Amino acid sequence: MKPYSIDLREKIVNAYERGNTSIRKVAVQFGVAKSYVQKLLQQKRTLGHLEPKKQGGAMKGRLDDYSSELAEMVKKHPDATLSEYCEYFGEKYNIWVCASVMCGALQKHNLTRKKNFT
Repeated sequence: MKPYSIDLREKIVNAYERGNTSIRKVAVQFGVAKSYVQKLLQQKRTLGHLEPKKQGGAMKGRLDDYSSELAEMVKKHPDATLSEYCEYFGEKYNIWVCASVMCGALQKHNLTRKKNFT
């Protein structure tokens, strides 16, 4: 969701600072939540501006920095199961993860496990 424009933020704060009104009335007037008006007023007091804060990005996985190690492991042991990969990685790099984390990391790096049933 995109942040509200700076123009709207300034209008909300200016409407409250003009006085003779409550936070609740300002919120109803501009069609925003009361907590949003409170947040804007606090941000103006503490930071001195109404710029939107940076929104969070994607979370980094525990195995994101080990793409080459994962590729090497899959190349060496193509028939291993996810739990075997977890155990191997834990013993070699001292990073212990569950099978679902290992599966997600392998999928993220497009590493497929080919089983040989012979």
